[in-house]
Amino acid sequence: MDQPRWTALYTQAVAAAEPVRHSSLVEAWRARVAREPDATAIAYFDATMTVREVDETTDALAAAYASLGTGRGDRVGICLQNVPQFALSMLALWKLGATALVLNPMYRGQELRRLVDDAEAVAVVCTDVDAAATAETLSGSSARWLVSTSPRAFQSRDDARVFGDAPAREAAAEHDLEELLVAFRGQRPAPLEVTGDDVALLTYTSGTTGPPKGAMNTHANLLAVTSTYAAWIELRPGDAVFATAPLFHITGAVINATIALLHDAVLVMAGRFHPEVAIEAFVEHRVTFTIGSITAFNAIYQLPHASREHFASLKSLYSGGAPIPPATIERFRDRFGVYIHNIYGMTETSSGVIAVPLGAEAPVHEASGTLSVGVPLPGLEADVVDTAGEPVRPGKQGELVLRGPQIVPGYWRNPEATAATIPGGWLHTGDGAIMDEAGWVYLVDRLKDQINTSGYKVWPREVEDVLYTHPAVHEAAVVGVPDDYRGEAVTAFVSFKAGASATPEELIAHTRDRLAAYKAPRTVHVLPDLPKTQTGKIRRNVLRDGTRASGHR
Repeated sequence: MDQPRWTALYTQAVAAAEPVRHSSLVEAWRARVAREPDATAIAYFDATMTVREVDETTDALAAAYASLGTGRGDRVGICLQNVPQFALSMLALWKLGATALVLNPMYRGQELRRLVDDAEAVAVVCTDVDAAATAETLSGSSARWLVSTSPRAFQSRDDARVFGDAPAREAAAEHDLEELLVAFRGQRPAPLEVTGDDVALLTYTSGTTGPPKGAMNTHANLLAVTSTYAAWIELRPGDAVFATAPLFHITGAVINATIALLHDAVLVMAGRFHPEVAIEAFVEHRVTFTIGSITAFNAIYQLPHASREHFASLKSLYSGGAPIPPATIERFRDRFGVYIHNIYGMTETSSGVIAVPLGAEAPVHEASGTLSVGVPLPGLEADVVDTAGEPVRPGKQGELVLRGPQIVPGYWRNPEATAATIPGGWLHTGDGAIMDEAGWVYLVDRLKDQINTSGYKVWPREVEDVLYTHPAVHEAAVVGVPDDYRGEAVTAFVSFKAGASATPEELIAHTRDRLAAYKAPRTVHVLPDLPKTQTGKIRRNVLRDGTRASGHR
């Protein structure tokens, strides 16, 4: 069988990588315990845990969760920031054959209840300060128990920038995780054979195009992603992975946490992302790899004291979740000496599956100015199809479709959505894309974001990338707004770098000098900050809907 054309771009390490050897994440974890029980597995501020300590702790936690009635196939919500208890609970649930339902800890009320109800979760793990409100929210739901924990546990530094002035411990609403660990120390869950088909994570889509859907990420899905990506970034024993991406997001859960746990690396955490805390952790723990949204790296760039020394140990830096303008990558490299590699993935792909090879630089699509998100990782089939589902030739625009061991088998109890989005195992991403002759993939936008102005098609990203080249612009987003004359008018929203400014007229002129006139914004709105998802992706839909509601034209 012929190899896909993009394999010619693989590094030697990727080309020589071995296939997945384990049948489940639990089996892969046990292999690590056998290899290096006394190596460091987790670092959290000034404290560390060895592989053996993590194994014993998760055994005790699994036994505790089992005593509360949790068994194979049950869904348990983890509603925490980037703290050891997240990774420990995730591993403990896998040992029970249960599923970790990842929940954003900033969700409140019905926002949280809707996902718990849809998943029919039997329990939730949350912070002690949120325990009372969470218990009230879940009253009458499928959740039978609640475990709370302090983010200050498992460390003693108590960095005020992360923890603020909150008390060291709040009263637990029901069960306290640290107390459960003491009570069940030395105990282990009953032996259980977990398979690749068991669901490891239940991760909900953002719901920007309809009600959230629960993607069923199996053990086999996560093994496929972590094994290929570990080879992709040349992860070595003793490397340190810093959790920049939130663990309640598919990127953080899989290619921050799971990849480190299974591939002999140290998982470094520092709570919710703070740029100044993150770069200090880079130095303290000699971080070699991290992945996060471009918003996170922009926040680091805004720190006046951030320097090349903070990135001295980094071997690879990747960013996903939102496209990166070429100008942003160049500014970052000029200052810090580190190239930000693009990566693309979705909840349904179990994290990143298309990426720029390590050591390579993403090409720019000449016609659109779009930076490539990379080439498909091993085992992934990728194509670009037209509206009839037929493949288009290289260089032509269409919808990106994907198939492979990384793609989820479907959505939780939603066969209609599964059939519509993943027919025949092919995931229809909804992303407009171009693939060139070499296999580089260029995203030209979500299909629904395309702007039709006076009969011309405009992709927002092309206009955004030009706005980012203006020296005053920090962030930019472009949307289409209904217009009686043009159908839709190109409308831009920008925020400025600290101490910088420009008039809307200057920004419009800046784009007109670099783009066809019909692509230039008719209007530019200046905001202090652009609305974003919790993973740092700018929410064009919020800007679009807000503009329409206010009657702007």
